[in-house]
This record gives sequence, C-alpha cells and structure tokens, in this order.
Amino acid sequence: MTETQVHAPEGAGRHSQLVNDDLAPTTKDTATWRTWDLFCLWMTSAHSIASYGFAVGMLALGMTGWQTMLALFAGVLMLWLGSNLVGVAGQKVGVPFPVFARATFGVFGANIPALLRALVAIFWYGIQTYLASTAVIVLVLRVSPGLESWTEPSFLGLSALGWIAFLVLWAVQLMIISYGMEIVRKASDFAGPVVWIGMIALAVWIMSKADWSIDLGARAGEALTSGQTVSAFIGVAFLMVAFMAGPLVNYADFARFSPSQKAIRRGNAWGIPFNETAFVVLSIIISLATLKVYGEVLSDPVELVAHIDNDAIVIISAVLFAIATVGINVVLNFVSPAYDISNAAPKYISFRTGGVITAVLSIVVLPWKLWANQDFIVYFLGGVGALMGPVFGILVVDYYLVRKQRTEVPELYSGAADGAYFYTRGFNPRALAALLVAGVVSVVVALVPDSASVTALSWPVGAALGAAVMYGLSRKPARA
Repeated sequence: MTETQVHAPEGAGRHSQLVNDDLAPTTKDTATWRTWDLFCLWMTSAHSIASYGFAVGMLALGMTGWQTMLALFAGVLMLWLGSNLVGVAGQKVGVPFPVFARATFGVFGANIPALLRALVAIFWYGIQTYLASTAVIVLVLRVSPGLESWTEPSFLGLSALGWIAFLVLWAVQLMIISYGMEIVRKASDFAGPVVWIGMIALAVWIMSKADWSIDLGARAGEALTSGQTVSAFIGVAFLMVAFMAGPLVNYADFARFSPSQKAIRRGNAWGIPFNETAFVVLSIIISLATLKVYGEVLSDPVELVAHIDNDAIVIISAVLFAIATVGINVVLNFVSPAYDISNAAPKYISFRTGGVITAVLSIVVLPWKLWANQDFIVYFLGGVGALMGPVFGILVVDYYLVRKQRTEVPELYSGAADGAYFYTRGFNPRALAALLVAGVVSVVVALVPDSASVTALSWPVGAALGAAVMYGLSRKPARA
C-alpha cells in the first residue's frame, strides 16, 4: 500500500487475531479526508447511472415532478442527519465500520452485520460495473459502428464486446483499490465533480429538444388521490434513505480518516443537502424533458445518450457516466466489503486481499443476469438490504444512548475472555436479539408483494425497532 501504515493499538497485542494494519485505528498522519474530500465522497455516491435511474423511477409512483422533488429532498434531509450521527462517531473512534461494530455486537459478533453489508455490496459492485460497461459500449459503437456484430450474446449471457468492456472496468477498479484508501480519496475527488459536466451537457441538449420548457406538474404514472399522494410522498422520502442505507451504515470507513468533527459536518452538509438535492432536481428536469420529447420517461441516461445525434456529446457523456459509475462503485461497493471480509480473518486477509475477493465474487455472480432479473433485485437484495435499517438503529442507539459516546478503542482488538467487548464468547446477545427481531420485521415489510407504499417503510421500521429493542434490552446493567 502507498498510504501511511497504521499500527495495532497499545494493549491489543501485535499478533492479535483481531487486528492488521488496515483495521487498526487511524493516526494524525492518516487523517487526510478533509471537507472537500467528504464533499466529493457524497458527490461520487450520488452521481451514477443507478442513482439517476432511482430518482427518475420515483416519478413512476404517480406524483408530479415537483412533488417528487420535494419527497426526495425530505429523504435527503434524513440521510444528512444519519450521516452526521454515524460520521461523528466514526471520526471520534477512528476505526472502520466492522471494528466500530465490535463494541455493539461483540468482537466476533460484528462479523454478522459486516458480512451482511459486504454481501449486498458485492452484488451491487458487479451490477454497477456492468452498468458502467453499457456506457462504454455506447461509446465504442459510436466510434466504431462495425463492432455491432460483437454485441450478440456469446458466453454466459454476455456478448464479446460486453465482456471486454466489463473486464476493462473491472481491472481499472481493482487497480484503484489495490493502492489503498489514499488512492480511493483521489479517485473520489476526481469522479465526484466531473460527472456534473456530463449531466449539465445532457440537460442542455434535452432541454433544447423540449424548446426550453417543461411541465413540473407532469407525471409518469396515473394521477393519485390526496391520500395516495401522501402515501407516495412518505414512501419516496424513505426510499431515498434506503437507497443509501448501505453506505450510511459503513460511513465510518471514511469518516475515520477525517481530522475533525467540523470537517465531517461541513463535508456532509455540502455533499448531501446541497449536492444530492441539486442532482435529484437536475435528474427530474431531464426526465420531464424526455417525457415531453419522447412521450415516455427514459430511466437510463445511457439510453438517452444513445439518442443524441452529436458524436462529440455522445462520447463525452458516455466517458463521464462510465467514470462516475466507477467512482461510486469503488467508494460504495468496494471499500466496504474489502474491510468487512478482512475483519472476518484479519491475520490472513488484508484490505487489499479483501478487495481482490470482492472483485472475483462480483464476476462469479454474473451481475448482468441479476440486473435482468428484477425479482432478484427486489426479493434478495431488497430483503438483505432491509437489514441495514436495523443495523443502523442498533449502532446509533448503542453508541449515543447506551455507551454515552464512550469507546475503549484498545478493547476493540482484544480477544480476551474478560475484554470489554467480548460479552458472551465474543458475541453480544442483546445486539443480536435486536437484529433478529428488527431484521425479521424489516425483511417482511420489504417483501410485501404488490405494495410499494408498505415496502418503502422497511428501512424506518427496521431502524426504529432495532433501536428500541436494543435500548430496552440494554437498560439493565450488564458486564461490558
């Protein structure tokens, strides 16, 4: 790794089975993620093909353009609040998410929420890489139309050109992560801002096609009654939070590298309420313009780019969308499983090795087939993703209300039976009980068939129930 190495905390033992250089606490030398970097982190998190598709997809619920904007803004505000809670805690303790979770779930029990988060991230890592590859294919075909014959499915459901584009992006991302978190920071600083060029260019082009006017009162779905509008509004707001539930939970992976809580709050403020709202508004404007021009909402910006008759704009937009998706993938879906897998066996698996495992698994799951199977997205990833709500609620209430923001950092790396966070054989029964109860409920809510308004409540229900059960079980003193 090229970044400054960190070392095991005093008292943990250099050969402890719970520590390696990547999982050890940060030092002043490694606190390099300042306000601008965190701002770019959230920009990178928001700027992707999937993020655009999510924002535009909310129009299909039947609300008007301006109602959808307001609902998404409400979700952005909740995300902002949650990011401050997790970010400040992560910066203060100075350890990655799976190590931070040891204080709550136990030094071994933390592997349960960590590996759940890793599982979701691995699938999404593969899917995002595939989506980025579709932008590359649009670019290649515009430059070399003769390669159209390479787009027919040839092996495991993917064309020869598809395999080439996918594997090139796969290798680029693996190369980035292999150099450690400092390179991730620089990649995020580049990918976050640059996509605005593509988004603004796309907006200018489609607005010119729409004669520079759109109807903010237009809707993609059928008109709703007042009660249905309120239900859809609440659903969209919470779906906005649920969409970012994974990175919200493991935000400590990045916040720990920040030099101060002030930098955390500033980076979050610029990156979430300001930037994410701007991205959502621009996405809705573009979608309403496509509705006017084409009579339908195009939820995939790559499909929209393919309609452009100007080669220069197509090439620039395709390149920028690919860069943006690679950026979000590295930040949201690569860093987390790399740490989470390393945490399962720190003595044998480094951050870099965890990244390689993540990358390999992302091919094994055949993400293009998963993306084509929306039932899988809804039922498996939706169900497992719903568990991020309970994890968030349990961690926050334990840190702020149960432990009163006190964490004995060296004890996070102690496997001794009398260690502060060893609990019962390394597992905290109270946290696991809260996760089981809240997790079952949130998954059931997430998988209610044909009920988008109920499904949207899986994150808040899981987070609230997990927090309540954890707090209730922790009111009686227990040996810590």
